[in-house]
Amino acid sequence: MMALPGGRHLDSIPIPGQRLHLMQVDSVQRWMEDLKLMTECECMCVLQAKPISLEEDAQGDLILAGGPGPGDPLQLLLKRGWVISTELRRIGQKLAQDRWARVHSMSVRLTCHARSMVSEYSAVSRSSSQEMGQIEKLLMEKCSELSAVTERCLQVENEHVLKSMKACVSETLSTLGQHFGQLLELALTREVQALVRKIDASDNIYTMETTTGNLFSLTQEGAPLCRIIAKEGGVVALFKVCRQDSFRCLYPQALRTLASICCVEEGVHQLEKVDGVLCLADILTDDSHSEATRAEAAAVVAQVTSPHLPFTQHLSSFLESMEEIVTALIKLCQEASSGEVFLLASAALANITFFDTMACEMLLQLNAIRVLLEACSDKQRVDTPYTRDQIVTILANMSVLEQCASDIVQENGVELIMGMLSEKPRSGTPAEVAACERVQQKAAVTLARLSRDPDVAREAVRLSCMSRLIELCRSPSERNSSDAVLVACLSLLLFFFFLSVIFFLSFFSFLFFLFWHIMGVQILRFQ
Repeated sequence: MMALPGGRHLDSIPIPGQRLHLMQVDSVQRWMEDLKLMTECECMCVLQAKPISLEEDAQGDLILAGGPGPGDPLQLLLKRGWVISTELRRIGQKLAQDRWARVHSMSVRLTCHARSMVSEYSAVSRSSSQEMGQIEKLLMEKCSELSAVTERCLQVENEHVLKSMKACVSETLSTLGQHFGQLLELALTREVQALVRKIDASDNIYTMETTTGNLFSLTQEGAPLCRIIAKEGGVVALFKVCRQDSFRCLYPQALRTLASICCVEEGVHQLEKVDGVLCLADILTDDSHSEATRAEAAAVVAQVTSPHLPFTQHLSSFLESMEEIVTALIKLCQEASSGEVFLLASAALANITFFDTMACEMLLQLNAIRVLLEACSDKQRVDTPYTRDQIVTILANMSVLEQCASDIVQENGVELIMGMLSEKPRSGTPAEVAACERVQQKAAVTLARLSRDPDVAREAVRLSCMSRLIELCRSPSERNSSDAVLVACLSLLLFFFFLSVIFFLSFFSFLFFLFWHIMGVQILRFQ
């Protein structure tokens, strides 16, 4: 096969019949045909840097499969960013193992990836800022420095010299990682700013749908991107969407994105600044909204009241709308048409019971115990351990109230709670096993709190609660090998033991008093 200038080959030149066929197809098809015959410089660089090795990790080299679409800077940044971050981590691992050949080959490949990211992003993005240009220059300088110093290390045999050079390589790698992080953050910030501006300026529903979808995809990349979105006005823009009736069909997507952003402190602060809680309360209490919209609003409430996030405990504006929100959530639980809707609403209620103790009293007044216990027998609404985890959490927090015990006995709740002590995972996934452990532990805690009421204690004993607790303590498989469940069951057993002791002491005291009274009467007669 004869090579021609430009990387083409003699055999690839089309004959007249072929050329006529190519002229009849569109330009994209023609470009795709020509693409097969082009030489990718980046691929050649990677191939030159790739060693022919029998090492066990030689097959683990990263390949960027299916590059980002044309004109899609966000996907380009995310894909290239993931590859470069992974390469940096792997170079650090090989450096710790003193595998200099791999360190050098991976450094060369890292340089290729970094150069590709810079050039591709410059081609599809808007005019680059001076700050970005400076960081790009520093990044490429450090990449070249890393490749050069690792190449020199291959030629050094003295261990003491290698040790000193290893420290230099480590420092260079660390600085390179910092420059890369700064560049990626700047570039992503610019793209987020563009998305937020598009949401603010657009009145086209299809453009808004695409833009909010892109914003949601970014939130799934982790907390750092959620912080960027919150800082650049993403929360403000999304609540603006949720306040316009013309965009009602976009409410679920916008609310889902808000729930993701509010996993970081900056998102919750922005939500409070724009009276987001009031907007959520309006959506939840408005029956004209679809169930999907209200469920997504419940998801935002669950996020901003999460007890696992310390910054949510200072959400003062929530207390003003709490009664309306709690009432709407109970109604949503009662009317839920699917397990997912019930899960979101019950999760929000469970978190609210941690957020403020007044919520438990509100739930008691709204007959929440009856609603939740009735739902337990409805497989369409309560069909997973995750949902039962939320229900038993609410019951555990409500059980501190004295009136709660009588309501649970009245609704046959003791039997249902005891059934939760037998919760077993179906799939065996770690998440489901952990959920089952939480259900068992909280069920034991709930029974312990409720058993202060004699009626609950008698009902629990009648239902053979003691034998089930002993079984859980003896058999690790019954409690999913959880120490937390073991401690909770032992505590409940101890509580029942003390109740029994108190009962027998009271009984013998009564007998002693009765005996003493009878003997006293007899003595008086003899006198």
